[in-house]
Amino acid sequence: MFWSKKAVAEKEEWSLSEQVAAQAESLYRSGKMHCAESVLASVKNHFAPEIPDAVVQMANGFGGGSGAGCICGAVSGGTMALGLVMEGDRRAVSAMTKELHEWFKQEYRVTCCKVLTAKGKSGCVDLTARVAGKVAEMLDAKKN
Repeated sequence: MFWSKKAVAEKEEWSLSEQVAAQAESLYRSGKMHCAESVLASVKNHFAPEIPDAVVQMANGFGGGSGAGCICGAVSGGTMALGLVMEGDRRAVSAMTKELHEWFKQEYRVTCCKVLTAKGKSGCVDLTARVAGKVAEMLDAKKN
C-alpha cells in the first residue's frame, strides 16, 4: 500500500467498523494470523485494548474451519470477540452471535468453511474484514 498524508487523513475519517475491518484485513494479509485470530485481535484492540494480546492465542485452532472445515474461522473469531468484549453477558452474547450468523448466512449463504473455500481461499481476506467490521458495528450499537 502506498503511504501518504492523504491516506492517514482518510483513515481518521473512517468509522470504527471500517477501522476494525481494515486492521483485521491487514493482520490476515500479513500471514501472521489466520481469519479467526485476525478478527479477534482487531476487535480486542479497538474495544478491549487493556486485555493482553496473548488472549488472541485462544483462536489458534479456529482457522480453516477449526481444522475440519466446518464453521468459518472468521465467524468463530467474531463469536469469541463478542464474548470477550461483552464481559460475561451471556444473554447478549448469545443474541449477538445469532445475529452475526444470520447476517453471514444472508451475505454468503453458508457458514461452512469447506463450502466457502471450495474454489480456493481468495475470498477469505474479504470475509475476515467484513466479519470484523460487522462485529464492531454490533458492539458499537450495543454500547450506544
